[in-house]
Amino acid sequence: MAYRYGNREQVELLPPSIEDYIDEANPVRAYNALIEALDFQALGIDLNFCRVGNPQYDPRSMLKLLVYGYSYGVKSSRKIERECHHNMAFIWLMGGLKPDHKTIAEFRRKNKKALKLVLKQCVRICVDLNLIGGNVLFVDGTKIRANAGRHRTYDRKQCRKELAKIDDRIVQLLEECEAADQAEAGQGSYVVMSEELSKAENLRERIQAALNRIETTDQERVNLTDPDCRLMKSVQGSHASYNVQGVVDDQNGLIAHADAVTDPTDIGQLAEQIDRANEQIGKKCKTACADAGYSDSQKIEKLETQGIEVVVPSQRQALHKEEGPFSKSRFRYDAERNCYICPEGHALNHQWTDKQSGKVHYRMADRTTCQQCPHYGKCTSAKRGRKIVRLPNEEAKQRFERIYEQNLELYARRKTRAEHPFGHIKRNLHTDSFLLRGRDGAQAETSILATCFNVARMITIFGMGTLLARLSALGNMSC
Repeated sequence: MAYRYGNREQVELLPPSIEDYIDEANPVRAYNALIEALDFQALGIDLNFCRVGNPQYDPRSMLKLLVYGYSYGVKSSRKIERECHHNMAFIWLMGGLKPDHKTIAEFRRKNKKALKLVLKQCVRICVDLNLIGGNVLFVDGTKIRANAGRHRTYDRKQCRKELAKIDDRIVQLLEECEAADQAEAGQGSYVVMSEELSKAENLRERIQAALNRIETTDQERVNLTDPDCRLMKSVQGSHASYNVQGVVDDQNGLIAHADAVTDPTDIGQLAEQIDRANEQIGKKCKTACADAGYSDSQKIEKLETQGIEVVVPSQRQALHKEEGPFSKSRFRYDAERNCYICPEGHALNHQWTDKQSGKVHYRMADRTTCQQCPHYGKCTSAKRGRKIVRLPNEEAKQRFERIYEQNLELYARRKTRAEHPFGHIKRNLHTDSFLLRGRDGAQAETSILATCFNVARMITIFGMGTLLARLSALGNMSC
């Protein structure tokens, strides 16, 4: 059979403009239209078209470049620069402009606060397009590595040990410099401190700052490269990371809010993340749903007082543990007598209350009652008899467990909504770590990544033609 052969010397009549290289269905047009619909004044970026001096790159073009690059896993400033020379979609997006990697990196570094607000405006656009209902919100979290190595994380003892070593090294270097000055005194030369000494003093300042942070805050360990990150455990092991929280709307699976927090666990994040999502949507949700990692009765009660139904399983429900014949739920609480009644009808009286946690401890008054019981060894094997610990909000915990049992179908839908964005961000957008350091940098990148996911969903829901028309209408209304 015959073969087809290319010919690089073939002369062809190319299209007359860059516009002709990108068809109407190309996704790059959606990203272009979305950024054009943003309010840059609200982002904190001043669009001054009468600026004097050397012309700068249009901030709108630079933001388009970053968002579109992240949407295809191109995050490095050098890789983005390369795409501006070879990728027709990038060339079209920039109108033929080719900023170098330093310009791209500087724009990203100097506009972290603005980048954090991009998702907020994207959410408002989705609300205006009736894509986010805000009635049911799902919350989930994932760990994404920081731009820092775990071995650079020091505790108080390590900081003091390293400071002692550096001080000794600095004294040694200063003595060497002084000896060199004396040896060359007759020659009229002047010897400055060596580069090694300068690096040692710089490292000492960073370690001292880390030690001060440990001693003045509740943080036990500080990373010298990125002081805001924490050591967090994940399926890949323990690494310096951020805990990325995502709030997803049930209507179309769009991200309503995303944040990078430094708390290694999710236990205290539910109320805060739901409140911020409600603020961005502009209305209070009716139902909030999360997995057992968010099971904190006090935080759940905080949302319940706002009239929000919370569907969160307890640890027991999440592990699908069956109730045994002598589990805590089999013991009846008598509020009038302030005691628990065991299945055999014996009372467990109030023993003591933990003032710090508020937990109330109950124990069998006579230990022989348990020891002579036919279920001794199954119910308890403690010599002092069976003990029950009642939480300060035990009734609320039981009420939330019943709510979860009544909403199993909603909870089953949580995986398809809350976990889908993280899969897209980590796999399709190739995000295994952040590039920017500090929590502000992690939040800025989180905002861009969440915006990229929302745009991809919007294209899937509307199609390119309808989406471009609606975004264009919004842009015209804002003008």
